[in-house]
Amino acid sequence: MAQVAKDTTTTIPIVMVAGADPVAIGLVASLARPGGNFTGLTLMSAELAGKQLALLKEAIGGLGHVAVLWNARDAAMTNIFSEIQTTAPVLGVTVHPLGVHEASDIDRAIATMTEDRPDALFIITDVLTSRYTRQVVDFAVQHQLPTMFQGSGPVAEGGLMFYGASLTEAYRRAATYVDRILKGAKPADLPVEQPMKFELIFNLKTAKALGLTIPPTLLFQADEVIK
Repeated sequence: MAQVAKDTTTTIPIVMVAGADPVAIGLVASLARPGGNFTGLTLMSAELAGKQLALLKEAIGGLGHVAVLWNARDAAMTNIFSEIQTTAPVLGVTVHPLGVHEASDIDRAIATMTEDRPDALFIITDVLTSRYTRQVVDFAVQHQLPTMFQGSGPVAEGGLMFYGASLTEAYRRAATYVDRILKGAKPADLPVEQPMKFELIFNLKTAKALGLTIPPTLLFQADEVIK
């Protein structure tokens, strides 16, 4: 969506709320000096992907084979997947890529996991994959599959866990950008802000349904535990 907005206008100021990797995909020249008419906040999604995979392994134990579902048409989401691929061997984990390009690919990805059952499922959340949260969560619970999401909403719907930047805080911070621009600041002069607040959330109801016991050390670190 951010890329479409940038391609639409070079004059109207644009504030992104949840940029995944704005420099890598060419939305801004740099975080410190974005240039042009585009600024806002990045969620550091690619940088956090390795940490998310490590937390997933710590949460379920014995993680050897993880399926990763992501929108392969989106360059930023693909960058996140690449980071997971880079981190996985260090953790002793094998990645099964499930890149999707359109809605019909979701069913094929689910069929693939039914035949070649992974130990867990990592969902890189974007506009495409988030449409099928309910379907993916239901499948995961039915097949006793722990899930890591890159958004907190799916955990409330039955996903197992989330770790990442607070989206609520990002929206609050984005409002300050809009305020400053309306008062005369230029987007080119407003550095892209990295997140300062991170959240770790577990759904213990889902953990119980999966027969999992989340280590107390992780629960102690959690910002929210859904019971």
